[in-house]
Amino acid sequence: MSQRTDIFDLGRLGLHSGEGRRIDTLVRSEPLQFGGQSYEPAVESVPVRLDVSRTVAGYALRLRFGVQLEGPCMRCLEGARHSLEVDAREVDQPGGGDELTSPYMDGDELDLRSWVRDALALALPTQIICRDDCLGLCPVCGENLNEAGPEHGHEKSPDPRWGKLSELRFD
Repeated sequence: MSQRTDIFDLGRLGLHSGEGRRIDTLVRSEPLQFGGQSYEPAVESVPVRLDVSRTVAGYALRLRFGVQLEGPCMRCLEGARHSLEVDAREVDQPGGGDELTSPYMDGDELDLRSWVRDALALALPTQIICRDDCLGLCPVCGENLNEAGPEHGHEKSPDPRWGKLSELRFD
């Protein structure tokens, strides 16, 4: 494993058309804002594997890494950990239009940190939860239903359509 690399100069690899190289490196990880909450990667630098293939005019790229995020559960707000395996691909062919131009390439320089952040954001599940059977918070009192017993409950409020009847006074 090499030192941390946030910007990688692909030109220094000296690849010719049809050649490829596999690079293992570290990329600085940043906190991720998701659903109004902050999720921190468990490590400061994420180990990534970068596969680079030189095409006639550009590059075909593949990025793979695993990361564990830590932050609040979206149901009960207790601590949660979620592991992700990310596999992302990019193609950069100058003059090939928007579909063949990578936003992470500037000449021969590849912005690995931005690509890792964006690939991680796209790989996130719809909810980060502490466990699959998390019950969340009680909508009436806010108690954590994972810790509350089966007897937890509240008196059902009366039907609002009958509200005027409660104003009747029999003197």
